[in-house]
Amino acid sequence: MAYKISDACISCGACADGCPVGAISQGDDKYVIDADTCIDCGACASTCPVGAPEAE
Repeated sequence: MAYKISDACISCGACADGCPVGAISQGDDKYVIDADTCIDCGACASTCPVGAPEAE
C-alpha cells in the first residue's frame, strides 16, 4: 500500500527531500508519489508540515 498526497499539499518539497527512494516529484499543482517506487515507509508523512501524505 503506497502513500498519496492530499490536496492539503502546499508544495514545500519537504516530503520529496525526506523520501529515501526518490518516489516523490513535483506535479502540476502539488507533489505526487510514484506508487510503484514508494516503499510505504512513512518518511514523507513525518516530514510534511501540513500532513498531506496519507496511507492509501
